[in-house]
Amino acid sequence: MTESFSRRLIKRRLNRRDFLWLATASASTFLLPGCAVDPVTGEKTLILMSEGQEIDIDKQQSPHQFSKDYGTVQDSALNVYLESVGKDIAASSHRPQMPYSFRAVNANYINAYAFPGGSIATTRGILLELEDESELSALLGHEIGHVNARHAAERQTRGLLTQLAVAGTQIAVASSDYANLAGIVGQLGSIGGSALLSSYSRDNEREADSLGMEYTARSGRNPHGMVGLMEVLVAESKHKPSAIETMFSTHPMSSERLADARQAADREYGGLSKVSRGKDRYMDNTAALRKLRKTVELEQQAESQLAKKNVGKAEQSLTQALELTPKDYPGLVLMSKVQLAQNQPTKAKSWADKAKAVYPEEAQGHHLSGISRLALKDYDGALNAFQRYDRLLAGNPSTAFLMGISMEGMGQKDQAAGQYIRYLRQVNKGEHAQHAYNRLLNWGYVKPQKKE
Repeated sequence: MTESFSRRLIKRRLNRRDFLWLATASASTFLLPGCAVDPVTGEKTLILMSEGQEIDIDKQQSPHQFSKDYGTVQDSALNVYLESVGKDIAASSHRPQMPYSFRAVNANYINAYAFPGGSIATTRGILLELEDESELSALLGHEIGHVNARHAAERQTRGLLTQLAVAGTQIAVASSDYANLAGIVGQLGSIGGSALLSSYSRDNEREADSLGMEYTARSGRNPHGMVGLMEVLVAESKHKPSAIETMFSTHPMSSERLADARQAADREYGGLSKVSRGKDRYMDNTAALRKLRKTVELEQQAESQLAKKNVGKAEQSLTQALELTPKDYPGLVLMSKVQLAQNQPTKAKSWADKAKAVYPEEAQGHHLSGISRLALKDYDGALNAFQRYDRLLAGNPSTAFLMGISMEGMGQKDQAAGQYIRYLRQVNKGEHAQHAYNRLLNWGYVKPQKKE
């Protein structure tokens, strides 16, 4: 919605038809199924989106997932290395024309994921568990396999695609006075990308494994790294079950996958077993990250404790982590969330401000800063924080809602109404949508429904 259109709506009262249009406008994307040629098998298949749509959805959704994972690591050398390895493997794939990109993200959990247009991320948690470049190649090759086989596209339905437009962060601001902020923990930064990253089938995983080995071998790397990768995942499932559960929820693991990798390594790629596994190169490029191992492990513990609602223990683990690495962005963000969960907004604001100072280009710290300021009734400061967030990471509908709350607190009724209208164009269900609609109704921007 353009600003001029918002103003036109505000200048007159909306009737029920206007509101219904606003509430349903976000569901106007229709994709008709059609036949396409599977780029891997060459066979005709039913695909619900075009390649261009895959790329567009990727561009819209992937930045929000990366922010949820605390942004790209601030280690440019590591990201250059990942980009080099990833693009070399992708060039040997069935869809080399896709706009691939590769990055490490600051998340502590053990996982990697791909969006349908080729945006691929590995968490710092999994990079700490790999031992050489062949295992990294297997990991990236597997994700490239998902993109090539169009697994995300095959999964989509018109209902899911409509959901993506409205599945934003339902940020837990439970009441107008923000007395209880505990529900906010773990919910910030999330948007519809999680639907794209939902669980693949075991058949999808087996195909991605096979393609990953094929692409790795084509690129001249050792495909036996897939066996090493599978062994790492199996071992971590026993040693750090909470840190790896996200990976197993999106990438189903089974003993058959490990057995298949071993069999393929022996039968199909036995002649490549002596190709260098690139251990020294991997260790050199991950040296700075590996210095953070203890910090990451403590934050993994804190996140596990938060999931169990052991907020006090989580705070203890984070205190230890930040003593080791005072400027660790994920640790600072997590500590701010912990303070919000304990209804300590002044402390939460302090930690959020530290996070912003460490990584000003990443959006989540700004969002937490705004939430903290709302709790302190610093509406002007909250609005500035949310506006900064919106400039860094546009497209989160909850930002409009929270800017509306801030403007309402500042007594700027017209501006708040404009933000509520913006929010309702994207979200039409739930507590926040009801709050926004009720304000528009009470302020006279929406005509009450006549009883028949």
